Amino acid sequence: MDPSSLIPSPDTIPVHWGWFQFFLILTFVLHLLFMNTMLGMGIIALVASVKSKLQDLQTAKEISGKLPYTIAFTVNTGVAPLLFIQVLYGNFIYTSSVLMAVYWLSIFVILLIAYYSAYIYSFKFDTLGSGRTFFIALAVIFMLVVGFFFSNNMTLMLTPDRWTRYFTNPGGTILNFFEPTLFPRFFHFVAASIAVGGLFLALVFKFKKKNSDYRREKIASGMRWFSYSTIAQILIGVWFLISLPRDIMVIFFGGNSFATILFLSGIVGTTLALVFGFQEKVWPCAITTLFTIIIMVLIRDLVRRAYLEPYFTVSTLKVVPQYSPLILFVVTLVIGLSLVGYMLKLALQNRREDEK
Repeated sequence: MDPSSLIPSPDTIPVHWGWFQFFLILTFVLHLLFMNTMLGMGIIALVASVKSKLQDLQTAKEISGKLPYTIAFTVNTGVAPLLFIQVLYGNFIYTSSVLMAVYWLSIFVILLIAYYSAYIYSFKFDTLGSGRTFFIALAVIFMLVVGFFFSNNMTLMLTPDRWTRYFTNPGGTILNFFEPTLFPRFFHFVAASIAVGGLFLALVFKFKKKNSDYRREKIASGMRWFSYSTIAQILIGVWFLISLPRDIMVIFFGGNSFATILFLSGIVGTTLALVFGFQEKVWPCAITTLFTIIIMVLIRDLVRRAYLEPYFTVSTLKVVPQYSPLILFVVTLVIGLSLVGYMLKLALQNRREDEK
């Protein structure tokens, strides 16, 4: 069967596709920052809870107070990029979501359990005793499950040739286990999360005014988490790269000038971030990491386009002009980000006053 015959016709869009592409990249970068921080801090807290030494428990308690907030930010910032990808690639992601519908719809329940587990871990930290390990483990495992389901959907939408499995498995339980990039993509995401979680931990203690051996040790610990996880990222990234189909992989080695420049920029950004990480230069490391994340998101988008090019390109989407929804979204986004920034500023000021 010709896989292209299974692809639904795309819907019309109200403005030029470039607008949706821009906001997809922007909102996904924001979502990725919170998502990596959430999972990375959760994993670090889990390791600290298992060790149960005094300093490790202090780290776990520091993280526990922030974990529910990062989950909330992750979920809320994840809505926009998911909507934008549905606008641009709805005929692909809706189909892949139906093929794995049982797992996809279960994400809401799994997230709620992870959320409540993180809340219990946070608000009952001192009274849970050994039970705190159970709740943080439950939260982390369920976060990983959600991430794995997303990796499945994001790869399944790119491989319409595997959609024919529906005719032998119509029950919505298809996972893309046979996709060579599935596991390197997922583990690359996990390693990146641990790195960003460590960096965030270092930033938390960098903001603390009181200078002490404890503060310096926690900054150093966060940067160690970042540095060694980044090394793991590099190794997994090589695995991810060579698992790509050859015609897609070569675009990053001279086959496409823009893709090659992005790839080289990603290497430079990762190298600088790693150097700053081992030198414990927190702010230069944070800046180069943000730069690298943006580059990686752009590379991810190029890979998606290359996979779908035999079937579809976003430039072919038909435009039926209607600008008011875009204007409303931009205004709402600016107001929302301003309010979030203001709330974070107030929270930071209150924390600094408490430390005086």
